[in-house]
Amino acid sequence: MTTESTRSEKAWVKPFSDYGPIAVFFAAYLIWDLLIATAALMGATAIALAVSLAVNKRVPMMPLVTAAVVGIFGGLTLWLNDDTFIKLKPTIVQTLIGGVLLVGLLFGKSLLKPVMGSAWPMDDSGWRKLTRNFGLFFLAMAVANEIVWRTQTTDFWVTFKVFGIMALTFAFSMTQIPILNGHRIEEENEQDDR
Repeated sequence: MTTESTRSEKAWVKPFSDYGPIAVFFAAYLIWDLLIATAALMGATAIALAVSLAVNKRVPMMPLVTAAVVGIFGGLTLWLNDDTFIKLKPTIVQTLIGGVLLVGLLFGKSLLKPVMGSAWPMDDSGWRKLTRNFGLFFLAMAVANEIVWRTQTTDFWVTFKVFGIMALTFAFSMTQIPILNGHRIEEENEQDDR
């Protein structure tokens, strides 16, 4: 069932939803300022969710949570004319993700498995390790965002938010390849489980 719904989804929607709003945010910041970029991010996030719903007939949980945080903190930024709130948004999102992953492990749940299990078939030990590592990574990224926005210029923070977080996430993901390879389940095992 999951396989059929995954196949029927349009592949371009996920990158559009993930990277479209941040690209709009960065372009608006370069042209105008952080307040207009915040409003643009809010609008682009709403459009990305609407496109996901219209094209794939569903909205994944993580983009929905991110949109809620963008709406709340972006709204506070615009209403109070204070960029502190939009700068806190990555900290809140990264802390939520990291916290959910680590709390899930405390209850015996590797919460990355339901999200990425079809793309990376691994044994339960591998999922526990990967979930732990990503949970700690997201908490570290929350701390990094706090340090950057509190000690650097807004220009530097925007660049870090748009490019730095993405580059660090990619680099960290590459360091997890030994876990993916070491705990991989062969195709025969997957078919036997069905």
